[in-house]
Amino acid sequence: MNDATPYNPLAKHNLGISVADALLARTPVPLGKLPIFKGAGIYAIYYSGPFPAYNAIAKRNDGGKCEWPIYVGKAIPAGARKGNVGLSEDAGPVLFKRLSEHAESVRLAQNLDIKDFDCRYLVVDDIWIPLGESLLIANLSPLWNKLIDGFGNHDPGAGRYEGKRPRWDVLHPGRAWALKCKDRAETADQISEETRNHLQTAPLPPKPKVTLS
Repeated sequence: MNDATPYNPLAKHNLGISVADALLARTPVPLGKLPIFKGAGIYAIYYSGPFPAYNAIAKRNDGGKCEWPIYVGKAIPAGARKGNVGLSEDAGPVLFKRLSEHAESVRLAQNLDIKDFDCRYLVVDDIWIPLGESLLIANLSPLWNKLIDGFGNHDPGAGRYEGKRPRWDVLHPGRAWALKCKDRAETADQISEETRNHLQTAPLPPKPKVTLS
């Protein structure tokens, strides 16, 4: 921003930053032990386990520091998908359900442990959810958003398995529906090597501010 340009706290970009910062100020909690709660919003998932390809990320998150998310996402009310953003009366536990789906994917993976995952989540008014998510992904470049696709995918259902198996499921096999998809050209070893090379040159994200409960 030009020094002569007045700061506008209500500018779309600055509003997005305020939502993202509010999420990153939250205290991390174990992904596998979330209490049931209502609301829609955004979230960040952190990994601190021994999977070799993720060593650089795990070091930044070890000991509960949670400085480098491996995945960022959102959960919006059903009405928002139909254009009724901000008009739904009760979002229900959509954010909790989305995080629970992710926890189940981790549990099914043969080479991951749910105990190695933490998350931050923030219940947000519908209209700000996409903006906050976009800013977080752009600024933090989470690995499972940028390089290893498919973590957030659902079972496409019978008759829709003609697509290739997601890269995430090649690297972390275990979800039964993914085995029904077509094989990819890449092997798990190739994706692991690509991941290591990527993390060696990836810019480190800024450390979160002081956490709030």
